[in-house]
Amino acid sequence: MMNLGSLSLSTSKSSKPMVSISFWIPYFTHWGESLLVCGSAPGLGSGNVKKGLLLKPSQQDDQLIWSGSVSVPPGFSSDYCYYVVDDSKSVLRSEFGMKRKLVVPETLTGGESVHLRDLWQSGDQALPFRSAFKDVIFHHSFDVKVEKPLGVFMNKSDQDDSVVVQFKICCPDIGEGTSVYVLGTPEKLGKWKVENGLRLNYVDDSIWEADCLIPKADFPIKYRYCKVQKEDSIGFESGGNRELSLHSIGSKQEYIVMSDGLFRAMPWRGAGVAVPMFSVRSEDDVGVGEFLDLKLLVDWAVDSGLHLVQLLPVNDTSVHKMWWDSYPYSSLSVFALHPLYLRVQALSERLPEDIKEEIQKAKNQLDKNDVDYEATMETKLSIAKKIFDIEKDQTLNSSTFQKFFSENEGWLKPYAAFCFLRDFFETSDHSQWGTFSDYTDDKLEKLISKDNLHYNTICFHYYIQYHLHVQLSAAAEYARKKGVVLKGDLPIGVDRNSVDTWVYRNLFRMNTSTGAPPDYFDKNGQNWGFPTYNWEEMSKDNYAWWRARLTQMGKYFTAYRIDHILGFFRIWELPAHAMTGLVGKFRPSIPLSQEELEKEGIWDFDRLSKPYIQKKFLEEKFGDFWPFIASNFLNETQKDMYEFKEDCNTEKKIAAKLKSLAEKSLLLENEDKVRRDVFDILRNVVLIKDPEDARKFYPRFNIEDTSSFQNLDDHSKNVLKRLYYDYYFQRQEDLWRKNALKTLPALLNSSNMLACGEDLGLIPSCVHPVMQELGLVGLRIQRMPSESDVKFGIPSNYDYMTVCAPSCHDCSTLRAWWEEDEERRQQYFKEVIGVDGIPPSQCIPEITHFILRQHVEAPSMWAIFPLQDMMALKEEYTTRPATEETINDPTNPKHYWRYRVHVTLDSLLKDTDLKSTIKNLVSSSGRSVPANVSGEDINKSRGEVIANGSTKPNP
Repeated sequence: MMNLGSLSLSTSKSSKPMVSISFWIPYFTHWGESLLVCGSAPGLGSGNVKKGLLLKPSQQDDQLIWSGSVSVPPGFSSDYCYYVVDDSKSVLRSEFGMKRKLVVPETLTGGESVHLRDLWQSGDQALPFRSAFKDVIFHHSFDVKVEKPLGVFMNKSDQDDSVVVQFKICCPDIGEGTSVYVLGTPEKLGKWKVENGLRLNYVDDSIWEADCLIPKADFPIKYRYCKVQKEDSIGFESGGNRELSLHSIGSKQEYIVMSDGLFRAMPWRGAGVAVPMFSVRSEDDVGVGEFLDLKLLVDWAVDSGLHLVQLLPVNDTSVHKMWWDSYPYSSLSVFALHPLYLRVQALSERLPEDIKEEIQKAKNQLDKNDVDYEATMETKLSIAKKIFDIEKDQTLNSSTFQKFFSENEGWLKPYAAFCFLRDFFETSDHSQWGTFSDYTDDKLEKLISKDNLHYNTICFHYYIQYHLHVQLSAAAEYARKKGVVLKGDLPIGVDRNSVDTWVYRNLFRMNTSTGAPPDYFDKNGQNWGFPTYNWEEMSKDNYAWWRARLTQMGKYFTAYRIDHILGFFRIWELPAHAMTGLVGKFRPSIPLSQEELEKEGIWDFDRLSKPYIQKKFLEEKFGDFWPFIASNFLNETQKDMYEFKEDCNTEKKIAAKLKSLAEKSLLLENEDKVRRDVFDILRNVVLIKDPEDARKFYPRFNIEDTSSFQNLDDHSKNVLKRLYYDYYFQRQEDLWRKNALKTLPALLNSSNMLACGEDLGLIPSCVHPVMQELGLVGLRIQRMPSESDVKFGIPSNYDYMTVCAPSCHDCSTLRAWWEEDEERRQQYFKEVIGVDGIPPSQCIPEITHFILRQHVEAPSMWAIFPLQDMMALKEEYTTRPATEETINDPTNPKHYWRYRVHVTLDSLLKDTDLKSTIKNLVSSSGRSVPANVSGEDINKSRGEVIANGSTKPNP
């Protein structure tokens, strides 16, 4: 049989001397998993993992080592990467970051052996190469001058008693005038003295390397990397010493390439501000924050010591053409930008005086406490149309527009056609569009043809999107140059009546709805109304639609927040006829089968899956009003037992019937209260029957809260409680982990942005390990701890791979929270602040400062604060009622997203006191520290001491 651990590039005998390349990497695998190396060149699979080099495992000390070899000619080069595969060589997971580069120098004559000692590149190790760091935070480090080409050996292994060792380290954050050295026990590594150490050369992509000839008698060696700016500024890497032993080294000429991963240093920590685009206020905007206002926000962030600005989604949401569209997570198009954020006066350098006067008048009229969504949209589009009529020929014929159009026509043409049809039919519900309900490319081309009378309207939508692109691009470039990360937001869903569901209908399950089970935000769960995704269909083209979304976002943002990242593990799926979010099921999930339930002695499936409605329950719920409910909504099936009538057996049918009764003045009670109470009856079930398979069932969330469950016998209760716990907390974990490892890498690899995941709510145990493996940064909100046994999160215990924040757009601001909940306020005052007395009823600046300081001192990668929470540091900004600063109420599906900061950015820029307070707060915590701190400082912080050339870890 062929030895898969040792391959040659040549299948025929050749007299040409070859070089033996051996791969060596420590990695612990699970049962049934193996490691494989695949490269771009023949012999390493030519990019086909199935043809890659399968490695063999061996135990060395406490490590599982995977190794294998291949023979190649001198001058050979290839990219390569390690993969974890199953027995059929199907990829289970792969490394993150840049592909490794293998270069066999031409100077080798053949017969040599090159040993590649690698370390697995996990997702978190790839973070410095994401654009947030590479292009913004560490951009200066990537401009270092290349000193030598990759893969060249400066020394030759021509002595049997010596080995050439090439040391290779990645330093993505390097200060000007800084050198990288390796120091260690052998004489060739200076015996721990910098002046005699080995200086590394920069070879590109933040990689530093150098080689030296080390006698075999010196092995095993201990060594460590350090940064040297000048003699008195030496920054040793943290952690213990690195070690190198000679495993399986023969008598041939030997070369060892030590790829040591990242320079181990204090991880970079930054702070930022979060504010919705619509909430920003400036002296130039018309009724709402605009993309060009981001330049002012970036300036304010820089002056305040911040390195990040976070926005809510900025995609077009103009589905209803009314204030309902203020909801930023319901995209009309996942590619188009929202016309709301257009600066109309920037559309032309030659605006007529009458238009200038109209803009000024609009600014005055729309300068309100809150966003007037409808008036602002109408005004901006009206003014933009007048400018378009003047400028259209010049703009549409320009090279910059033509370039934009050619790069974006794939989504831009369907978007413009959709907007035209929406306005023509006066609805975005494309099922009402007759022949245009079913999208085809041919129909699209006819719709947007230059010969049509409405072609001018189509071009207007092109024009608006072009200028939005220009304005956001300008703001994004400004942020990059100022060293500020611009962070966007990726909504989990799209509107049911959107361009995307029209064009890509097969990618969505249109008979379902997306939401979240009951949680901190809403005891009845949430129903967002979006159709769920057809992941099976999406996988057929390797998630091209998702990859295109992320590529588009990457044009403007260097980081992004994945809304409800749990949806990539599993989504809470509801039937389309549901209005609330309680009676749903997870997709994908392993249901309870009828056979499984029958084995447990559960037989009466109608009793468990249909609403259990007793007369006494109706009397308790509705009092004297119960006969009205029974006569209008229910049929009596047996004495004192009822079921819903066919015309009102879903939430949407119930709501419609109640509305009809109210319009006829037949409903004497409060409509909202009656609707909630009747919904409670409808949801009084124990099991939910699968609509696609009647022999499969899902336990209703919080089944023990239902009278249907309470009225069961003890045996049934015990069985169903056990199965409930198993369904929600055990049996799905492996399925959800595998699902996320299929979908999320496609997103992460389709752009270079730093990805953060909003992982709040009911968190499966598989989520955080997967996020760690993929290098996804999580979210921590102190008042919503992920630990079930604590009332408040402890920021000092947060992991580095997190964003910490005192509040977010989905909950009340810090100030409002403090004032709205007296009991929790007292708990926080005593348990977190550590004071037994009565807390102040108002969130005074001293309280705000304490809470913000807790967060900036946390180990989290980012501390990001809503702008309202930062402004609460100064008393003069707390005069507005705190409740008016809340951005969203998650319990209200028709919430009006309209909060505006009551102070302009122009004014905030002039407020040196607030900027100074924030800057001192951030800088005193060690966030955004310079890259070149002293070795003594680094190691003190790690509890280590470097003395007399050796490292002694703190016990």
